[in-house]
Amino acid sequence: MSSENEIAQEYITLVIANQLFGLPILEVQDVFMPEKITSVPLSAAEIEGVLNLRGRIVTAINMRRRLGLDDSKNTDEIMAVGIEYNDESYGLIIDDVGEVLKLEKDNFESNPTNLDPKWAQVSAGVYRLEKELLVILDVNKVLNIIELQAA
Repeated sequence: MSSENEIAQEYITLVIANQLFGLPILEVQDVFMPEKITSVPLSAAEIEGVLNLRGRIVTAINMRRRLGLDDSKNTDEIMAVGIEYNDESYGLIIDDVGEVLKLEKDNFESNPTNLDPKWAQVSAGVYRLEKELLVILDVNKVLNIIELQAA
């Protein structure tokens, strides 16, 4: 007898440049609106800077830059999704947060061959929804810029 967790996965949806992305709900610690981000000299272009979130130092990753897109024109109300990786806190700067979707694992597909190579570098695969493509972000791949910079 299989449990429901084995046949379905929950994702929080994120919007970046009008594209729908998904993060496994178990990877998400917080959803917040950063107040002040301090830039870090000599850091990778994708690193927006650092911020203080309830006493924790959080590295802010600009997901538009990480995906090879132009920076957002509206910087008044930026949103971030907080995640933990290797005992460090990160905030993925995004355009908007959507809903939580429960999707059947049987409908999960590998990356299409025509997916932008920069996106494929950070994607675990996709779900074809009724009206759009949901690109699932792989946290390990998204944050490999930190490991590359440290090397």
